[in-house]
Amino acid sequence: MTQHNLIVGRAALIVIDIQASTFIDNSTDRAIANMPGYRDRMLAARALIDAAHDTGVPVVFVQEIHRADGVDFGRELDGDEEVHCLDNDPRTEIAFDEMGFRPGDYIVHKRRYSAFFGTDLEILLRGLKAKTLLLCGGLTDVCVHYTFVDGHQWDYHCRVAEDCVAGSSIAAHDASLRAMEYLQTGAVQTRDTLIAAMHDVSGGA
Repeated sequence: MTQHNLIVGRAALIVIDIQASTFIDNSTDRAIANMPGYRDRMLAARALIDAAHDTGVPVVFVQEIHRADGVDFGRELDGDEEVHCLDNDPRTEIAFDEMGFRPGDYIVHKRRYSAFFGTDLEILLRGLKAKTLLLCGGLTDVCVHYTFVDGHQWDYHCRVAEDCVAGSSIAAHDASLRAMEYLQTGAVQTRDTLIAAMHDVSGGA
């Protein structure tokens, strides 16, 4: 078991699927199940994003988006999820205002759960010379988990803000955090710890 520094080399903040639906869809029967407190956990990510902006850490917003005719869903609707994140639905937009999106932030569109699968994320991260990925967003047990796993397999140091992610259920959320911690010791951190780490590596900016 190897324990690394919290941030190794350059970091990038990966904001996964924090989209407008979280803030404009208050229905209890949603296309994708959300654990209690989901919205508040997404709002908590704003402080992480602000800290990244303040310390010069690149921010990459990942947006799940599907063509309106459903041609690119593949097997995604074989489980519990219903049709979601269509490109003609305003709820699919990134939550620009709530998350404090700034010019110079990056956007990566994805058709599958992992932010690496079929996207240019790996090319972007290499250009940014990132070695450590800081993850927030949703769902903990789906898109965050699969992005973490692919980041791990690409040899990135991956950290997840446990209080800025939320799952389809509390049980699934907790299980996924344990699975990520299993892959990289020290992967699961609090928002405040990651904020402090960003300030530390930036020289207290």
